[in-house]
Amino acid sequence: MEFSLQSKVDALYGNSIRKLCLDILQYYNIRHAKVFVEDSGALDFVIAARMEAAIRQLIKTSDEYLLPMQPGQIHVTEKDRSRRSRLYLPGNTPKLMINAGIHSADGIILDLEDSVAPDRKHEARFLVRNALRSLDFYSAEKMVRINQVPEGLNDLNFVIPHAVNLILVPKCETADDIIHVNERINQLQDKPERPVFLMPIIESSKGVIHAYTIASAAENIVALAIGLEDYTADLGVSRTEDGTESLYARNVIVNVAAAAGIQAIDSVYSDISDLEGLRLNVARSKAMGFVGMGCIHPRQIKIIHEGFNPKTAEIERSKEIVIAFEEAKRKGSGVIVIGSKMVDMPVVKRAFHTIKTALENGLLNENWKEEIHG
Repeated sequence: MEFSLQSKVDALYGNSIRKLCLDILQYYNIRHAKVFVEDSGALDFVIAARMEAAIRQLIKTSDEYLLPMQPGQIHVTEKDRSRRSRLYLPGNTPKLMINAGIHSADGIILDLEDSVAPDRKHEARFLVRNALRSLDFYSAEKMVRINQVPEGLNDLNFVIPHAVNLILVPKCETADDIIHVNERINQLQDKPERPVFLMPIIESSKGVIHAYTIASAAENIVALAIGLEDYTADLGVSRTEDGTESLYARNVIVNVAAAAGIQAIDSVYSDISDLEGLRLNVARSKAMGFVGMGCIHPRQIKIIHEGFNPKTAEIERSKEIVIAFEEAKRKGSGVIVIGSKMVDMPVVKRAFHTIKTALENGLLNENWKEEIHG
């Protein structure tokens, strides 16, 4: 074995890097090789992923070299949790993953699809797998965008056993895509009590036409998203600021999501320098019925959260409705009245959702009812 290391942190971590690399070579029973490692200060999960990816291109094996799962990596998320923002991170760029959790996005997406060049997807799978096991994303939901089915089914082998919370299914065009994804998940999932949720992304005219059958194809679908870059390309038109060309599709997504009882998630706003444009886009998106959208830069997260959060007036009105509902329930009355106006059940349901969202996002104190009653 001929092994050499060139590292900018050799004085501090050279011995541990050498040990890790040699352990991996021994794990794969490689005794006769010439190995050169060039390092700029990568963490263990990155070095291990790149070593394994290189080895498994040279030898045929399904054995995985897994670093220990770090404490706190396994957490279950809720089907109706807040998904105002989801931050996309390229799956082969670990430097963007390491501190991603500090930006407080509702979801962190480790992307294996469009942001990864075709010749880098192999190594990206190992990096994403190791990141799921090693990195603390704090309270963010851990998401992975796989490649389009059927290629994306192979991606699931690398993420389902490793504490992922949600899979984004891109360019989804039929319910069959969802069925195939869930079949593979069921084969790989060893902890059924930890659900893996799905978020299909509609990105074509065919997907829009089949949107309801997709949204209602499985119980673990929690949201339906739209991807406007690919959708407008499919139509052969340019994406514009006012979104006239995609208005029909976005309305379909919102209506389909409501009919299926799941969340409607809007597309990303691609101009990261235009924060005022983003603010206006979020306002239009919320007015249409979307509850969140994707983002491609951390600076977009705060504006997205502010835009999708319920406003003070919404929260105050929802408090009144919930209190009136509970008072009517105590009295055995089926009529809910605030002032001189009757309140219908769909309005009550929306009020409860607003209260839940406000509580989740720190906009309302858990003891708000006590504060009202003094």
